[in-house]
Amino acid sequence: MFDAVRNNRKIVQIFLVLIALPFALWGVDSYVRGGSAGEDPASVGDSKITNQQFQQAWREQQDRMRQTLGANFKPEQMNTPEARMATLNALIDKRLLLVEANHSRLTVSDDALRDFIGRIPALQENGAFSNARYESALRAQGMTQPQFEAQLRQDLTLQQLVGAVGDSGIVSRTSGDAILRVESEERLAGELRLPAAQYASQVSIDAAAIKKFYDENARLFQTPDQVRAEYVVLSLDALLAQAKVSDEDVKAWYEGHKDRYQSAEERRASHILLLDKDKDPAKTKAAAEALLKEVQQSPAKFADIARARSQDPGSAAKGGDLGFFGRGAMVKDFEEAAFKLKEGEISGIVKSDFGYHIIKVTAIRPGKQRSLEEVRPDIVAELKHQAASKRFAEAAEAFTNLVYEQPDSLKPAAERFGLKIETSGWMPKNAEPQQALGFGPLRDAKVQAALFSDDALKNKRNTEAVEIAPNTLLSARVVEHQAAAARPLESVKAQIEAHLKVREAAALAKKAGEARLAELQKGVAGDKANWGADKTFSRLQPLPAPPVVARAVLQAPVAKLPAYVGMTLDNGDYAIYRISKVSQPENVDEARRRAVARDYAAVVAQEDFAAYLASLRARTKVEINRKALDANER
Repeated sequence: MFDAVRNNRKIVQIFLVLIALPFALWGVDSYVRGGSAGEDPASVGDSKITNQQFQQAWREQQDRMRQTLGANFKPEQMNTPEARMATLNALIDKRLLLVEANHSRLTVSDDALRDFIGRIPALQENGAFSNARYESALRAQGMTQPQFEAQLRQDLTLQQLVGAVGDSGIVSRTSGDAILRVESEERLAGELRLPAAQYASQVSIDAAAIKKFYDENARLFQTPDQVRAEYVVLSLDALLAQAKVSDEDVKAWYEGHKDRYQSAEERRASHILLLDKDKDPAKTKAAAEALLKEVQQSPAKFADIARARSQDPGSAAKGGDLGFFGRGAMVKDFEEAAFKLKEGEISGIVKSDFGYHIIKVTAIRPGKQRSLEEVRPDIVAELKHQAASKRFAEAAEAFTNLVYEQPDSLKPAAERFGLKIETSGWMPKNAEPQQALGFGPLRDAKVQAALFSDDALKNKRNTEAVEIAPNTLLSARVVEHQAAAARPLESVKAQIEAHLKVREAAALAKKAGEARLAELQKGVAGDKANWGADKTFSRLQPLPAPPVVARAVLQAPVAKLPAYVGMTLDNGDYAIYRISKVSQPENVDEARRRAVARDYAAVVAQEDFAAYLASLRARTKVEINRKALDANER
């Protein structure tokens, strides 16, 4: 089953994107047990999707969108019935798959799990699994080893099911070649352009037209509602800069946590493995004993014997070398034997779940206690972070209360917490995302809404403390406000007239261009235009024109050549394209052929997967509690 996952990794990833919102995994058991009823947003068979699980998925989906969109993220756009239903449907789909995996008794063995963890690059050192890195990574994520392994086991179980569906997507060579022919088709086309500017002299705009446009588009000629504001930010980073740590505190921490600064002993070993295939264990063991005698007679030839006789495909070619490893990286029996040997010593026969090993320890890297001076910067940073985190937890509530209780000034909060009062430039209401980037921390949607509230505009009171990022609170206050106002007609008259001239000239160019195109397509007029140099249009090459032009040229009917297609360009010009030749490249790269087949197979597999999910829903009772879902609206 894992071969399907490994061989179709791209397809598996596509499926997981379709169903896997970034939410916490609660374990297979929790998916097949019932939960409390009444407030649950949905049920799948006999199991419930609880409100807590939905809220967790919703929060993490918000975080994912915030990281993806950055300054363009607007929480109010996410907080819609459609977005909440999409989140719930993703939870339902994943629940269906996990219940199906449980019913099918799919699981991941301890050996498979251990092998997967051992191959994670971030947990390796010098090409071998490092238990110290593993433990450090778990601490950084705030997880225990059982928690992480339970979560990973569930993910791998789900991938088995998804991989099995993905492996069923089969695309014939004929279908792949048909798509490749469409992709690799090349069309030669020349351009005839009718510039809008050449029709400008035929356009006359009167005062009535200008006034009409002004009246119908008054919103275009308004200065926006805008404010200037001052603000203070209370953050963990600001308090971190203020934190002080004494030498005594550093020394005490080091003495109490010496084990954290000690690297574990590691060993480098080579081995010769004879696989135990359960056919004749006694025969395999006898062969291992005979091989051991051969090794003992010529210990210097251990690597040569491993290359010739070892049945471990991963290490045999390297003379049996397994690299450095710490405790916990190898199966128990192998580890115990390896850590009893001295450097250069060869073991007896060691039996494991894999077969019979002969082990040689080639190097020992002893554990090392790092000195206080070596780790002082790390300890200082950690103690400062602890102190700042504690102070922030205490200060957050006080900051929130202070900006509310003394609403006419930010100075009391700034003085109490050692903060600097910052001042913004002019900020228009409902600014475009790109413009909002210049607002700094005030670009947060909740801050913007608070600044343009009646209380902030009329009474110039502090906004409430807003969490603009984890461990970051901000309060702002309007110092100047300019209400939206219409610009007088006289000030924008020339602008409107120029716009209308361009628009009318483009309309004339389009009219003339469409008439010329119709004549060319009917063959009424002779084709004596100056088409300019032909350009090659192909889906596999850089486009010689804007995408909208290339799309029109590549999609135009070409049963009869020359073929013609026309369109209005972004600048108002009208362009006609004459397609004079359609051809296929003489040679198609085989790698490209395989890539097209792979991508097409992924599309087919996605459709198969969608049908599979639909079949799971059809045979499983799925109920959605819309009242509970609506109650989650914030």
